[in-house]
Amino acid sequence: MASALLSSAKPSCASANPTSAPRPHAPTLSCFRAVAPRLSRGLAAAAAAANPSVSRRCRALARPVRASLAPRRPEYVPSRIDDPNYVRIFDTTLRDGEQSPGATMTSAEKLVIARQLARLGVDIIEAGFPASSPDDLDAVRSIAIEVGNTPVGEDGHVPVICGLSRCNKRDIDAAWEAVRHARRPRIHTFIATSEIHMQHKLRKTPEQVVAIAREMVAYARSLGCTDVEFSPEDAGRSNREFLYHILEEVIKAGATTLNIPDTVGYTLPYEFGKLIADIKANTPGIENAIISTHCQNDLGLATANTLAGAHAGARQLEVTVNGIGERAGNASLEEVVMAIKCRRELLGGLYTGINSQHITMSSKMVQEHSGLHVQPHKAIVGANAFAHESGIHQDGMLKYKGTYEIISPDDIGLTRANEFGIVLGKLSGRHAVRSKLVELGYEITDKEFEDFFKRYKEVAEKKKRVTDEDIEALLSDEIFQPKVFWSLVDVQATCGTLGLSTATVKLIGPDGEEKIACSVGTGPVDAAYKAVDEIIQIPTVLREYGMTSVTEGIDAIATTRVVVTGDVNDSKHALTGHSFNRAFSGSGAAMDIVVSSVRAYLSALNKISSFVGAIKASSEIPEGKSVQTAE
Repeated sequence: MASALLSSAKPSCASANPTSAPRPHAPTLSCFRAVAPRLSRGLAAAAAAANPSVSRRCRALARPVRASLAPRRPEYVPSRIDDPNYVRIFDTTLRDGEQSPGATMTSAEKLVIARQLARLGVDIIEAGFPASSPDDLDAVRSIAIEVGNTPVGEDGHVPVICGLSRCNKRDIDAAWEAVRHARRPRIHTFIATSEIHMQHKLRKTPEQVVAIAREMVAYARSLGCTDVEFSPEDAGRSNREFLYHILEEVIKAGATTLNIPDTVGYTLPYEFGKLIADIKANTPGIENAIISTHCQNDLGLATANTLAGAHAGARQLEVTVNGIGERAGNASLEEVVMAIKCRRELLGGLYTGINSQHITMSSKMVQEHSGLHVQPHKAIVGANAFAHESGIHQDGMLKYKGTYEIISPDDIGLTRANEFGIVLGKLSGRHAVRSKLVELGYEITDKEFEDFFKRYKEVAEKKKRVTDEDIEALLSDEIFQPKVFWSLVDVQATCGTLGLSTATVKLIGPDGEEKIACSVGTGPVDAAYKAVDEIIQIPTVLREYGMTSVTEGIDAIATTRVVVTGDVNDSKHALTGHSFNRAFSGSGAAMDIVVSSVRAYLSALNKISSFVGAIKASSEIPEGKSVQTAE
């Protein structure tokens, strides 16, 4: 969390409005803001909207969000953008981002994030890979129905809903079935074009690859989809002349967007920028399609390559929130968007339709639902992004914030907590705690406030002071949990050097029955997990276990994150097509590290139970029948 020293005034990043003059560098009173980095709250509103069980428990409302300074985005036309300076933001957090190990999300969680992405203002949401599993198809279809038809913001923005498919009819049929319910559906199909991929993975000749690409783009159009994106996988290592040829053919077949992926993060920025410029200059018919970028971060160059591509003529940029994705991840949405906003004059006046005020909220939500927390020094959204510890830096910040900050925390939705507000402790009453929740941006129903207040009192009895971060951790532990199949009642553990560690765990099952188990282990957490396994009996392997403290001090609340794999292989990888066992993450929070650990483990097991239930429900739908939609 950033230092309280950031309360002095500082000019924010330059406006994204291309019609306005560049903001002067000298400080002016009109651009001062008194801000300090406090997380903008209200993430549970989306969670409550997507998950009825969450809705009954808790609802959180965001602080009022300042309107974006960008002008109205151009009317959406698949194959052209009327304003040459406008750049479409294509978010693939729910597809490529979910391919991160342990980032598997339930359908309800994907819907929550999709709603937030719509508020953020992304132009296209790649909601998933529908052919990968019945659950993913249902998730994409739900997003298409609900998010793809619901206007948001003052301009009534409705994002395009996109589904990924390989170049085969089965994948394309699944993608179309999922996205066709949206107001603006898109099919995104791809095939490898680099020599190394064609020879060793596809085992096809270049001529065969061109024929398949042409045929499948035409097939997607024949289904009634007027918005088709085509990606030549591993374009960064593909032969240029071959790229021009295959792109020309898919344009003729009806492709409206040509995505140029640096699939393995191999190119340098000047190389990738030249690749985009060469495609723009040498591909016949390119004026009838939008050029897009998709840059992986294997060499840490994804954001730089994406900006180089935009400067060279790409007008769609594929990104993920927090830069999550396969291997080292993707170009980070927040980095790309804020770089364009801050350095607009050097990028030819480019701008996006993103409301940057929602960046912090989106980042926090993706962290909680994916289980992938960003490192403290992560640009834009890391905990240290606006922290200043050096004495020299602090001196400069106190005198004028522009000395060391090029972005105002307020620009990304980080708002200041009341520096002279209420300090909570064990003597604080209901009114004080309720006021603090309102100050943080949360609104909880009366019934559920009483439940939260009981948990708050348990913590306050053990701590001298309950911080905002503690409140946040407790709420997060309730808000971002999956559908509850198994819930924790009690856990008791003993450990030390005098004997074996033992643990007794009491759980409530899906039928409401209490079950108790005892076990021994190499430590108290191991013993507790074995007791849980004895009750639930879901075969799992613990892949990752990590714990952090929310605040400083021996009395800090501990947050635990685990990643487990279960016997769930009803999914296919988007790029390889191979079935794989999904990994599921879980998180928990408590002052006792054993309790925190058990909460996290149960969270992951509940995700597995939810996923297996969705697969079972999908398999019970008679063949030829589809899930009833709102059409």
